[in-house]
Amino acid sequence: MRNTPAFTGMAIAGLIIGFGMFFIGLFNAPFELNVKGYYIAVMLLIAYSSIGVQKVTRDNAEDKEILENQNLNS
Repeated sequence: MRNTPAFTGMAIAGLIIGFGMFFIGLFNAPFELNVKGYYIAVMLLIAYSSIGVQKVTRDNAEDKEILENQNLNS
């Protein structure tokens, strides 16, 4: 079952708002530039890995469903 456009839009908006809040907070933080760079790198790594985990989890669920359907048809 596919996601509705409203749910997809809400997910994208939440991601953009979260990044925006993080970068505004980091911009206003009294850290040195190298510490801010570290936090940006960590935030990007977390975002990339969370997208990867979501994709792997979804793919595994789809593969399990395909295998179950093949076993029922055999």
